[in-house]
Amino acid sequence: MQTTTFPPLRPLTLRPVTLRLVAAACVAWQCAAADALFAAEQSPTASADQAELTALGYKPLFNGKSLDGWSNPYDHGKAEVVDGEIHLNADKKFFLVADGEYGDFELVADILLPAGEANSGVMFRCHVEPNRVYGYQAECDGSDRCWSGGLYDEGRRQWVWPSTKGRSEPEFLKYEAESQEWFKRPEVHDALRRDGWNRYEIQCRGDHIVIRLNGVKVTDLKDSTDAKGRIAIQHHGEKGKTYRFRNVMIKELPAAPAGEET
Repeated sequence: MQTTTFPPLRPLTLRPVTLRLVAAACVAWQCAAADALFAAEQSPTASADQAELTALGYKPLFNGKSLDGWSNPYDHGKAEVVDGEIHLNADKKFFLVADGEYGDFELVADILLPAGEANSGVMFRCHVEPNRVYGYQAECDGSDRCWSGGLYDEGRRQWVWPSTKGRSEPEFLKYEAESQEWFKRPEVHDALRRDGWNRYEIQCRGDHIVIRLNGVKVTDLKDSTDAKGRIAIQHHGEKGKTYRFRNVMIKELPAAPAGEET
């Protein structure tokens, strides 16, 4: 049975108190303390290279040389390996899917968006059919909206975190104001490097999902819709634009005992 628990565990504990009469010195101290907490929570994989990730127990889903272990379930879209990277090109949205299903894991992937209008993401615990991929997606948002690192439910419930009217289900809209404020925080709003490589870290253990972007924890929540599934990467469908991926690696985790997912 699906269960969803909100608000996210960590983000709302760090959200600054918005009291208009708080002295400026207290506000500055609080923001500095929150920033320090963010820095302290950065994982050792935030900037690790492939050798360091291997030493930490990660295994490559992409070998850097070929697309062995990957497939395109769509009738369109092109994927190729260029200088140790996966390059995706298409004029319609498609996903390149890794072999195998994964339940509890820590996943790392680097994304470089093309210039101009662009949107991508990393699918995890997702489901695959001919010409369709759906499920959890760690968002990579190249627009001024700046929702990168959020959780989108591709092909189903749409926006989970943040939530927004018209694109989220009622259960998530209960936290719309909190989620929108969260993505206005400077460290979250500016987490994406629009013209550079971006490190995504996704952790799933039981129903607990955490998404970090360039070391910043953006999403931290519980949702039990999917316990396992596939890994995939996205081209959003902008003709003539190349989406680039590298360092796609995974470390499988032992299943969490019931009631100990957090």
